[in-house]
Amino acid sequence: MDSISWNVILVVAVLGAVALGVALVLLLRLVRTRRDLRRAGLPTGPRWVFWGAVAYLVLPTDLLPDPVYLDDIGVMLLALRSMRATQPR
Repeated sequence: MDSISWNVILVVAVLGAVALGVALVLLLRLVRTRRDLRRAGLPTGPRWVFWGAVAYLVLPTDLLPDPVYLDDIGVMLLALRSMRATQPR
């Protein structure tokens, strides 16, 4: 392969790694948010929101192929928003 092909492969690999990193950081935030809400005795929202977001990240069946984690990131952001919306102000 020529130099341009290797550069394209490298850029795609780096972008995939960055997207995976963002998805994992959001997963940690989701788990911490649920744990903190439960410790405080506050409602965490429907359980299916939390477990559905975790399952969507882990399971290989996605709207977009797994090297593209944008759909996974969107699902976890929606779950975080839903869980935080159940907190009293």
